[in-house]
Amino acid sequence: MDLQLRGKTALITGASKGIGRACAEVFAAEGCDLHLAARSAAPMEEAKASLEARHGIRVTVHARDLSDDRAMHALADAVGDVDILVNNAGDIPAGPIDVVDDAAWRRGWDLKVFGYISLTRAYYARMKARGHGVIVNDIGNSGENFDARYIAGSSGNASLMAFTRALGGTSLDDGIRVLGVNPGPVATDRMIKLMKRRATDWYGDDSRWEELFDKYPGKRPASVEEVADLILFLASPRAAYITGTIVTIDGGIASRGSII
Repeated sequence: MDLQLRGKTALITGASKGIGRACAEVFAAEGCDLHLAARSAAPMEEAKASLEARHGIRVTVHARDLSDDRAMHALADAVGDVDILVNNAGDIPAGPIDVVDDAAWRRGWDLKVFGYISLTRAYYARMKARGHGVIVNDIGNSGENFDARYIAGSSGNASLMAFTRALGGTSLDDGIRVLGVNPGPVATDRMIKLMKRRATDWYGDDSRWEELFDKYPGKRPASVEEVADLILFLASPRAAYITGTIVTIDGGIASRGSII
């Protein structure tokens, strides 16, 4: 299927690893020029060399700390106009309310919740002026399936779901689509950290985190490629009638009312 993305330009945050890195791969394969943003320069420079050589596209690396509003707006100024924004940078800490202190809660929300909002605000104005654009927010299924053991993340993701639906409900008036994806557990370094926290809560032993896979409907986490493929399709003109909604990719976890 031709996704009609060749020649488009996409900005992907959190692009040094995990879902962000997988998004860089699939967007490049479709012929998109890329702006990759994250704190770590080396893996993005490696991705740049590989993607440009294999796909003949342009990749620009933006190695910077994205943990506050000013940094997000500075990134938008450095990148300039894009056709697609993938908000993906985030690391909200796991744990119940008596474990996650105020400082950790605020750090996590500054990067993900307020970071997504700030960068969306910056790019919505640019896209509105051009009359077109797509914004995809990588959120998380704990925003629809509340989890007291991931209370900062569950609360932040629910906020981003509401933000995405509210903005996306009217954004086509300006020629823009705003939508989100809600992954459940995904095979990334971050997932291992979260699963170890959960294994500590459930079993009192973080080394037992892989035992939790047996509780998943599919007996495994999603791959980063599965999530990236969904984001790619939603960002493409093939999904031109989709806006103001969240697509969940979690193997049925949220639909059966479970957190895992």
